[in-house]
Amino acid sequence: MSDEQQYDVIVVGSGGGALTGAALAARAGLSVAVVERTPLLGGTSAYSGGACWLPGSQVQQRAGLPDSTDGARTYLEAILPDVDAPSTRARVEAFLAHAPELVAELETDPDLDFEWLPFPEYYDAPGRVPSGRSIQPTKVRRDALLPLVAELVRPPVELDRVGSPGRRTLTGGQALVARLATIVVREGGTVLTGHTVVGLLTDGEDDGRVVGVRTADGLELTATRGVLVAAGGFEGNAAQRAERGVPGDVAWSMAPRETNRGEAIDAAVALGAAADYSALGWFCPGLAQPDGGGSFTLGFRSGVMVDANGHRYANESLPYDRFGREMAKAPERVPSWFVFDSAEGGRLPGIAMPEGDPAAHLEAGTWVTADTVEELAALAGVPADALTATVERYNGFCTAGVDDDFGRGNDEYDTFFTAGTGPNRALSPVAQAPFYAARFVLSDLGTKGGLLTDPAGRVLHTDGTPFRGLYAAGNSAASLFGGVYPGPGAPLGSAMVFASLAVRDMVAGPGQPHQD
Repeated sequence: MSDEQQYDVIVVGSGGGALTGAALAARAGLSVAVVERTPLLGGTSAYSGGACWLPGSQVQQRAGLPDSTDGARTYLEAILPDVDAPSTRARVEAFLAHAPELVAELETDPDLDFEWLPFPEYYDAPGRVPSGRSIQPTKVRRDALLPLVAELVRPPVELDRVGSPGRRTLTGGQALVARLATIVVREGGTVLTGHTVVGLLTDGEDDGRVVGVRTADGLELTATRGVLVAAGGFEGNAAQRAERGVPGDVAWSMAPRETNRGEAIDAAVALGAAADYSALGWFCPGLAQPDGGGSFTLGFRSGVMVDANGHRYANESLPYDRFGREMAKAPERVPSWFVFDSAEGGRLPGIAMPEGDPAAHLEAGTWVTADTVEELAALAGVPADALTATVERYNGFCTAGVDDDFGRGNDEYDTFFTAGTGPNRALSPVAQAPFYAARFVLSDLGTKGGLLTDPAGRVLHTDGTPFRGLYAAGNSAASLFGGVYPGPGAPLGSAMVFASLAVRDMVAGPGQPHQD
């Protein structure tokens, strides 16, 4: 690593958006420093499945999908509530125009390519692509990486949380982080780990051009072209979550522990940057863990989710963010209990990352088990008559093949993970003793409120004018999608696009036309 303190571009953070910006800046011949607070690269991106919602690209074309920029526009217009607000429309159009350009540019690099990932989008709306339009990086072997990159990529969540090293083959989010980091290092970029950015340096002029960063350990780095803040949100900051009304808990977030406390966002706000926290977060039901944490969970194959009163309150097969938002609507829903039977041998009939050991759950009380639903209710602390009636009603829906209460099984997404054999694949009965109940909390993949930016990724002052030299992307910026989660990879896709647009603006250089 270089001892140089001045660079053309400084990137704060090391997730998918941050490393996209760093890789493109380095490929453009600019000197780049990636500043990461932890000893490892990747943040929450490394925990993710690596899906990237980047519509209209050559990857979807290669796969023969009925995807296009116009189709994605139609889809977003149908699901975003404020799409016609001028600032939103401008950013949506910038995202749609640049997404295929970005994929094409990245795929010119010998160390990065993508493939289509079948995974349904999250809303039944015009413009939706059957089986989804998301793409992902191809897998890569650790021994094929540069040694520094192989050493620094964060392991998957189920290994990282217990201190185990990563696997020999990197897939999903780890593959994305590894491939982008490879480009950064290969092109001479500097990677600085273990440094938390707590301040931004300015040139001292009235309009305050941002010219660098200051870290908690006193390091000052200067940037001649700009600083890109892409360091995640504030999901790890309990005080800020409470102040900004973000439901859930620090312990339940899926971000790497002891990270994402919002310091870089705060540093920009201290300079007069505008921020919007109203979109709250990217939510999901979280399987409660014995250590007090939560695990990202999706793809329930059977079972019912009930509140403290023993009642269902939503379609359990909803996309995870939509179900999480249903959880957040009433206090009796957090925690919830997911009730299932022994059809899968006592394992959770769903995908939890990590799931944990059922025996450890039972010992800790995060799961309970009993031979009857009535006994199960007593152990879970919910009314026995209500839970019994809920399970009986649900089992009747399984026999009929129709969920009269919440329509489970009516949508493409509902049946994507299921393998039921009844008239409705998403409805499998809770009938085989012993029965189980697993405690669920409201988890998140990160907050999605942050700095307001323009279509070039430039951070805006409170008066709406753009900063010189300061950019933001990913969860450090207010989300393009507001309170909506369009489909798999929307967080990564939008982060990557606006990081790329920020770098394009930086490459133009001082005094050059901006990419408005």
